[in-house]
Amino acid sequence: MDRIADVWGARTPHGRGANWPVRVDQQLADGVRESDVDRWVQSACVLCSNGCGCDIAVKDGEVVGVRGRADDVVNHGRMGPKGLYGSWQAHGKDRLTTPLIRRGGELVETGWDTAMSAIVHRSRQLLEDIGPLSHGFYTSGQLFLEEYYTLGVIGKAGIGTPHMDGNTRLCTATAAAALKETFGSDGQPACHADIDLCDAIFLYGHNMAATQTVMWARVLDRIEGPDRPLVVVVDPRRTPTAEAADVHLAPLPGTNQALLNGLLRSVIENGWVDRDYVSAHTLGFDELKATVEPYTPQRVAEICRVSPADLLRAAEIFGTSRRVLSTVLQGFYQSHQATAASCQVNNLHLLRGLIGAPGSGVLQMNGQPTAQNTREAGANGDLPGFRNWNNPDHVRQLAELWNVDPLTIPHWAPPTHAMQIWRYAEQASIQLLWISATNPAVSLPELSRIRRILRNEDLFVVVQDAFRTETTELADVVLPAAMWGEKQGTFTNLSRVVHLSEQAVEPPGEARSDLDIFLDYAHRMGFRDRDGDPLVKWKDAEGAFDAWRECSRGRPCDYTHLSYEKLRGGSGIQWGGERLYTDGVFPTDADLCEDYGHDLLTGASTTPADYRARRPDGRAFLKAAEYTPAPEQPSDEYPFLGTTGRSVYHFHTRTKTKRAPELQNAAPRPWVEISVADAGDLGVAEGDVVRVESERGGVEVPVRIGRCRDGVVFLPFHYGFQAANEVTHTEWDPVSKQPMFKISAVRIRRV
Repeated sequence: MDRIADVWGARTPHGRGANWPVRVDQQLADGVRESDVDRWVQSACVLCSNGCGCDIAVKDGEVVGVRGRADDVVNHGRMGPKGLYGSWQAHGKDRLTTPLIRRGGELVETGWDTAMSAIVHRSRQLLEDIGPLSHGFYTSGQLFLEEYYTLGVIGKAGIGTPHMDGNTRLCTATAAAALKETFGSDGQPACHADIDLCDAIFLYGHNMAATQTVMWARVLDRIEGPDRPLVVVVDPRRTPTAEAADVHLAPLPGTNQALLNGLLRSVIENGWVDRDYVSAHTLGFDELKATVEPYTPQRVAEICRVSPADLLRAAEIFGTSRRVLSTVLQGFYQSHQATAASCQVNNLHLLRGLIGAPGSGVLQMNGQPTAQNTREAGANGDLPGFRNWNNPDHVRQLAELWNVDPLTIPHWAPPTHAMQIWRYAEQASIQLLWISATNPAVSLPELSRIRRILRNEDLFVVVQDAFRTETTELADVVLPAAMWGEKQGTFTNLSRVVHLSEQAVEPPGEARSDLDIFLDYAHRMGFRDRDGDPLVKWKDAEGAFDAWRECSRGRPCDYTHLSYEKLRGGSGIQWGGERLYTDGVFPTDADLCEDYGHDLLTGASTTPADYRARRPDGRAFLKAAEYTPAPEQPSDEYPFLGTTGRSVYHFHTRTKTKRAPELQNAAPRPWVEISVADAGDLGVAEGDVVRVESERGGVEVPVRIGRCRDGVVFLPFHYGFQAANEVTHTEWDPVSKQPMFKISAVRIRRV
């Protein structure tokens, strides 16, 4: 089967309540038969947040293919095109195999001792001259849990810097923020099995057909089976996801909050509220009701430019369906009022009491395979174990665990988010920036600014990666890192399923695992605890996992019931059980919660005293917010709204997927999508090359016609050449601090 042409594979329809049938997908290198494989090594796919269980095929010490794991709870054997082709074909191609150091303006090969000595010398010098605030760490959503936790301990207890975050800030920081604002803690309430049990599925800004292809195959199998669920999609583009919908709402980018306020108003006005549940398990209903009251169907239609009838039909489906599953992703997270709009999805479920029960719940989706682990382990700046930086008891717990002075752990202010880290680097406040497993010279907004920052002579840039990228070329030191399949560790997917990935082959040349790199740095820096013993006491991945288990003890993300032995064979295992909040009790108690919350419009933090005064006592928050216009609007000079997103054939900046011939040939270059009407007004045809430009920069790309609504244009963000982020701007959500990639005023002209 050609899985480029047939992205989701053969259908296996099933009805509500039936088990999703097994279908094992497999791809091997040309000329390799299944009987040729020496061994199959347990892992899971790392090319989207679904985290499909899989086995790695090894022959003669090399990775030669992959197959899905039939008994895995996530995928039942299936794999998407990125996993089938892109997860393994990058092995051995164009790899970084030796450290590089900049000499005379050029990157030249060097040894590990020279490279690490240069980093340690600069690090010690800055700590002595300036202090911990001179150091910043910018990581990824693609390392392993053990690596994030080790980095978190180094940064928080070794150096003492609050400047730690990852590219998860760009894709799913709003997921964590919305969960904390509503439920008191991070952690997805629902699970994959809810797709098999629901009566309706709502996808808010989530083009699942492209971003989580195996998950979408599960939805398609429900749609084509008996007792099919109704599907509602919110997306300004007519994507394959939207084409499968019973109701497609296509609001103007930046108006999601108005749309959701309208849905909430209709649910309340029609009496589709479980008032007993709301009274017993939530706070804030009266304020929410008053806030959404002005958002009549007519007003919402004017703001969002959607059909009032479609809005009312969507509300009816949500209000009358017995079991509803909602998913949320970048169309909300990377847009205006990101956290506010995502919280309204939570509110809809709370109003109907559709949380924690089979077939009902929310998945505030992740985009990357280990985004959940960055948040759990503290590599995104938060305290490990979903602890509250503003709670002295939580800080004390970590200080006792790590045997350090509590004052060493930075907790005097909120953790520094990624956009602020880059601003500090721009201002030369941060003078050592360590980048691991990500390519910000393509993925961050306003790329001309990012390139200027990375070229700053006062900034010492360390990049560890498996390949040379647009970012490594601007580094002072480059460290060759091992990839998936070349190291051991665990990662947690979008629905809290923990997988163990075993080492299948040796890394090429002198490449080392990210864990070994961090351990080497900690050893050379001589980080010690109060007793003079090494701060980082583990030597390998399993030791790091055991240390993390102890750190998570008693917290919402408790891993103490898991071990490498339990994770070997069979399926991945969820922490927290199949679903969270089955008893209607939420981790909002002031002594337990991960955050005290914010004003959704301004981002102002709620004080501990004000939070305690509300006495949440395990109840969820129905947080309300007015709609406000986005900061950048179309004008006579820039009449279109530009939005960015993903292709089904590539992952992030194509570091891996462009090395898979099938995926690269399917989508070798960027493009721009525009509507039929806009193409006519501009006088352009399919394939014509146009220049799309904002106040910040522009790209020259061919035209594709048809999927966007009028006035909206779409650019895929994966490409380092003619990159979509040349036009995006440096603005972010006030609560989650996630950049607004989805709203840029642009103009278009033929080249």
